[in-house]
Amino acid sequence: MDQPKPTPSAAASPAGADAAPNPYAFTCELPQSIYALAFSPSAPVLAAGSFLEDLHNRVSLLCFDSVHPTAASFRAVPSLSFDHPYPPTKLQFNPRAASTPLLASSSDALRLWHAPLDDLSASAPAPELRSVLDNRKASASEFCAPLTSFDWNEIEPRRIGTASIDTTCTVWDIERGVVETQLIAHDKAVHDIAWGEAGVFASVSADGSVRVFDLRDKEHSTIVYESPRPDTPLLRLAWNRYDLRYMAALLMDSNAVVVLDIRAPGVPVAELHRHGGCVNAVAWAPQAARHLCSAGDDGQALIWELPEAPAAVPPEGIDPVLVYDAGAEINQLQWVAGHPDWMGISIENKVQLLRV
Repeated sequence: MDQPKPTPSAAASPAGADAAPNPYAFTCELPQSIYALAFSPSAPVLAAGSFLEDLHNRVSLLCFDSVHPTAASFRAVPSLSFDHPYPPTKLQFNPRAASTPLLASSSDALRLWHAPLDDLSASAPAPELRSVLDNRKASASEFCAPLTSFDWNEIEPRRIGTASIDTTCTVWDIERGVVETQLIAHDKAVHDIAWGEAGVFASVSADGSVRVFDLRDKEHSTIVYESPRPDTPLLRLAWNRYDLRYMAALLMDSNAVVVLDIRAPGVPVAELHRHGGCVNAVAWAPQAARHLCSAGDDGQALIWELPEAPAAVPPEGIDPVLVYDAGAEINQLQWVAGHPDWMGISIENKVQLLRV
């Protein structure tokens, strides 16, 4: 990966400050607070989901110029925005750019929206709801447990895995609209899920564990990490798709990023401790094995470069190679293969696009 451009750490100065605008950061302000973000792999579009504690929420689609970016070119496309029931906990476009243009969202259920992005004009038709998939179809229960997250399988894109507060992980065959399998994955609510291979996924939970599941052996799982503090939930998980030996996980109320090697369960190979507040999001670089980014309550997005052997991180830790100061708490972070030179972060009711 190219060395990140040396963006000043004070680039996101408060309004009215005398600092010059950052040529590598662009901001789009929306009416509501924003949490979920997703890049389209096929178009210069970023989806942003509102976070309102209400039934009525909204998903906005933002377009940008990836070749000649300007502040004016990063904007919402009102015709492509649509209402969403409850705040989406995650958004993700179909990872296969040449396949059916779908956008998935999770809240009380997994929803698939038909979202062709070849027309970004003011008259473009809004995405249409294609299907609603919820756990009631799997359990015949009247209660539909909320979904905390999901992940779209890049190798086998007919599969989406969801995580739920009811302790289960569900693998959907979205082409047929049926449950392929449902597992009681943890002892408490499952907070995040990530695919590694076509039939292998990992999840993190309020029970404080990271577990890996292989669909060829559904009766067993491998615990690769457990929180050192009893009853401390794990909130987020990112699997390094460039090097599947490594994962990164986040603990509740922690300023650390825990890096795991699945070949050596139990003990992290590295812990990254340079945030001044809780870490809320983490993502591996899409085209490099040893870079990852974290963002948190301290308003900073930090890009890290791990040693060739992450276990070589010294006890005192390492410093990030890039510090970006957004000036306010960062709730979400996205860095994907479709746009490896761009990163998206959400700050209150703003979405920022950062060039790295």
